[in-house]
Amino acid sequence: MKHITVLLVVLAIAVSMAFAQSPVKKDVPGITNFAQIETTVACSGAIKPESIADIKKMGFVSIINLRLPTEPGANVEAEEAAAKSASIRYEHIPFAGANGDPAAVDHFLQVLGTPGSQPAFIHCSGGGRAAMMWFVKRVMLDKWDNERALAEATQLGLTSEPLKNFALNYIQTHKK
Repeated sequence: MKHITVLLVVLAIAVSMAFAQSPVKKDVPGITNFAQIETTVACSGAIKPESIADIKKMGFVSIINLRLPTEPGANVEAEEAAAKSASIRYEHIPFAGANGDPAAVDHFLQVLGTPGSQPAFIHCSGGGRAAMMWFVKRVMLDKWDNERALAEATQLGLTSEPLKNFALNYIQTHKK
């Protein structure tokens, strides 16, 4: 009887851990493709500078913008000014998708590894690059296996095969 009780407790913990990482998607005015994991991170597509006050109210302490300044609708300067006004740490790490620079991923991991940078709000234009960066973070910093991290990133919006391949290549060439 004792073994069955222990087995049930272990099973309940495993099930709760599996569901704890499921992203919650919701509609947020001024934010495209909002998806949040616990209170640690939100990944999204494009945001409007006026949505930053709401991001602050959600409890985020930093914003990481992966958009290129030349992308249509990217208003990096206005977004940075709004973040400063809301007292949110702001990092602009331009990343060009599957042809992106691995140094941008290095910078992203350094930012997220800095104490006081989380909970972080990560965004690009559609959410795919943000989810890809989170995938790499899960493997490199959180020591998740590729399969588990990729499943979560897919739920967050990583659907591009070239981005997945970039991430897998980065992980393979940067693992210690």
